[in-house]
Amino acid sequence: MYHPTSRALAVLELLQAHRRISGSELARRLNIQPRTVRRYIAILEEIGIPITTERGRHGAYMLVPGFKLPPMMFSDDEALALSVGLLAAQRLGMTEASAVTASAQAKLERVMPERLQQHVRALTETISLEGGRPVPNVDSALLMKLCKATQERQQIRLTYHSPQNEHTERDVDPFGLGHRSGYWYLVGRCHLRQELRSFRLDRITAAHPLTIHFERPERFDTLAHLADSLATQPRTYLAEVELFTDLPHAMNNLGNAIGVFEPIDRGVLMRSQVDDLDWLARELARLPFGFRVNSPALLRIALQKLAKRLATAYA
Repeated sequence: MYHPTSRALAVLELLQAHRRISGSELARRLNIQPRTVRRYIAILEEIGIPITTERGRHGAYMLVPGFKLPPMMFSDDEALALSVGLLAAQRLGMTEASAVTASAQAKLERVMPERLQQHVRALTETISLEGGRPVPNVDSALLMKLCKATQERQQIRLTYHSPQNEHTERDVDPFGLGHRSGYWYLVGRCHLRQELRSFRLDRITAAHPLTIHFERPERFDTLAHLADSLATQPRTYLAEVELFTDLPHAMNNLGNAIGVFEPIDRGVLMRSQVDDLDWLARELARLPFGFRVNSPALLRIALQKLAKRLATAYA
């Protein structure tokens, strides 16, 4: 049993594929009665598809000349997912993201019936996503070039500007791209360092695909590698904190990007490398379970200052 909506979409596809097509030909191709064709034409007109009808013995149906429509319709849930996704895309730092998402939203609205357009407008006008810190722009062309090289298992030559202001040229086997903590990263095997490395896209000044191909490790987890590499990246302070809880609760409350977690007899040992001990003190202070700072002593001082400030504010 066919659903009327799927039949109507089949009629739409035939209209798009032919400049003009008769009702009898539509009925023959879809194995339906001619009067049923008229019902499906009416359904398409109701959702805003402009159709011209030629009456008479040799009559036919045609889409209005110049009208372009992709062969897709959206349910309410699909429209919700697309709209929220476009809003979220503005936070990913792609070049001219606001203009691009606005254009995409306008194109989507043009192929939606009025009822669904109203739902989408309600979403875009009422939903707000947390801004957070400013995100550096990433060139969309660079992102697509790296995606293509990753998909085709093609080695790529990067010109990279490191945090230490070092400019290097290196050949990389790209394993995957990920977005984390406001930045885009390329993860892959660096032939200059002969190890797995992560590269921030806003620090890549040039990228040229090579003719060399490689084999990607099976089940490689880009985000898992990013979480581990960012947590263990050398920073100003190495903090060691005992958390009086189990591993799932520790990771759920702190996230795996803050450090490396190890189960111990008394709970969980967290090792975290940070540049800002006041920030780490605030993260620890909001935990719903107890903890003990093993090192550094400066972290204990930061916690004491935070406790004093909160006590003063409470008083």
